[in-house]
Amino acid sequence: MPFQIIRNDITRVKADAIVNTANPRPKVGWGTDTAVYKAAGEEQLLAERRKIGDIAPGNAVHTPAFRLDAKYIIHTVGPVWVDGGHQEAETLRSCYENSLALADSLECESIAFPLISTGSYGFPRELALNTAMSAIGKFLLTHDMNVTLVVFDRKSVTASAELIGEVREYISEHGVSAAREAEYPDGIISASRLRRNRDRLMADAERFNLLGTVSEKACEYIQEDNAAPPAAMVCNASAFEDDLAKALEISEDTFQERLFRLIDNSGMDDVTVYKKANIDRKLFSAIKCKKDYRPTKKTVVAFAIALELDLPAMMDLLRRAGIAFSPTDKFDLIISFFVTHGNYDMMQINSVLFDYDQPLLGA
Repeated sequence: MPFQIIRNDITRVKADAIVNTANPRPKVGWGTDTAVYKAAGEEQLLAERRKIGDIAPGNAVHTPAFRLDAKYIIHTVGPVWVDGGHQEAETLRSCYENSLALADSLECESIAFPLISTGSYGFPRELALNTAMSAIGKFLLTHDMNVTLVVFDRKSVTASAELIGEVREYISEHGVSAAREAEYPDGIISASRLRRNRDRLMADAERFNLLGTVSEKACEYIQEDNAAPPAAMVCNASAFEDDLAKALEISEDTFQERLFRLIDNSGMDDVTVYKKANIDRKLFSAIKCKKDYRPTKKTVVAFAIALELDLPAMMDLLRRAGIAFSPTDKFDLIISFFVTHGNYDMMQINSVLFDYDQPLLGA
């Protein structure tokens, strides 16, 4: 995928360009800088670095990679955190922008970054992550390059505490609800569960103009606006869900056909969509050429996020790929949280998925 986050030692990552958080003067610094010099060959790298001289914060230069599994080392000097009022964020953003521009001019197809300035320079991790993802995300909308953010541990990549708290609460609340519903006998749905789903089902039916195809009994129930039926009232789940399934089968579109119809209706071109979806160009071409292409769940969801689909439309796209969502799966719950809250920020979603050790969106 064009963008990914991994846990690793950056000196062991294979990429055309490895980014080093360099000392502004031509000498070995701390942290990542020390590791890069040791892995590449300190004497050779330092000799090249001395030819360059001082590097101003935010700028980027390159040297050969020597013993690293790369073509180039891009050296960039991050800002030292003071208080946020000394253009620290702007300088950090320049580190990413200038490094990416340099890699592009060197015709690199891949680049690996550390989370710049978060070590001895003391830059707050949350702000550093947001700055990195914003700069990388903007670059990838107009360029083809595989960008990897390399971190030592999961704590290095954490979305805002407020967002993580909201996601955790959502997972807890909906996970408990799903577990409670699982206690009912197979084939039986309680009236309270049907009542909770009534508005959603009606919205789906109205959205697809399908009320006429839903069985009379099911339609009568979900349109009921009176007080809740007796607690003992139950409905046969298989019959009800069969009716709903038939209703939602509004066409025989394959996943591929439905995807490209959605893209056409979105007003975006193909390139914009696959870049927003964090999808590799070659994979997108394969999907476009093969009517029977079977994508992974994370690929389908990535397209749904790029197209900003609501939950019913996303579920419909998943169904056409033969994929279902589970009410107890963390990945599914995290995606549901973002979609129901109207948040389609791919970078932010992936940072939360990474925090929960889930697959990242894209391919």
